[in-house]
Amino acid sequence: MTNTQLTLIQIDNYGPWTVTPEPRREMDLQTMQSRLFADLANFIGARDGYVFFTRFDNMVAVTNGLDLDDHALLQESVRNRYPVTVSLGVGVDESPAVALERATGLVQQVGSAQDGDRRQVLRGTPLPDADRTETDVHIAHFDVNDATGKYTDQLNEFDSFIQIEQGYAAVMRYMREEHGALSFFVGGDNIIAVCPALTAAQYQNAITHVEESVGVELKVGVGAGSNAHDAGFAAKHALETCRHDGTAVEFGSRAEPAEIESD
Repeated sequence: MTNTQLTLIQIDNYGPWTVTPEPRREMDLQTMQSRLFADLANFIGARDGYVFFTRFDNMVAVTNGLDLDDHALLQESVRNRYPVTVSLGVGVDESPAVALERATGLVQQVGSAQDGDRRQVLRGTPLPDADRTETDVHIAHFDVNDATGKYTDQLNEFDSFIQIEQGYAAVMRYMREEHGALSFFVGGDNIIAVCPALTAAQYQNAITHVEESVGVELKVGVGAGSNAHDAGFAAKHALETCRHDGTAVEFGSRAEPAEIESD
């Protein structure tokens, strides 16, 4: 069983701030967003977590192993270095989607994302150390088969981007709706999904769905660990096995395929 700890990172009052006292230069905003994401990735990554940019004003982090003091320190670091603050909600559940819903609800209960009076909310209960296990986090690393040969070396960049994004959209929706997994585009032709324990057949079904719906062929390596780094690193090694052996689904260390439930 998984125990995924997810943190919603939401910039406080960001929409109004971007147009006060007048609209700010778009590239200035893009620069700040990218720097903030980089700093968050450095802070959380140094503590063996993962963070995904989603819409940039909202980001999602896998934070197994981080306690409330770590979260408070993150808020302090952002406050000291940026003209904006962030609110954080922490949720834990076997289902990553449910964990994120809980984290989101905790922040929403305190005020709107555009509430000028809401600042640095920190709510939620991280997974206690006594309840942590070596398989709390399951990471699936999806990769497009021969993206360079099919797209990068054949199409212009924008059309290549469309193909990759169609594959991402298809796997993102399928994994969310079928399994409560959360999938994130991480650049190139790579998609990382935070998942509950799934069977090899369930991963194969996702791959088949994407190929049949948008014509993009995928392979996936799956890893498990007590934190996102360990799980993700095992997933990367499993993906290398896919590349070497020509297989579609491989499981790395600790990520034994879940058993098929009988009716």
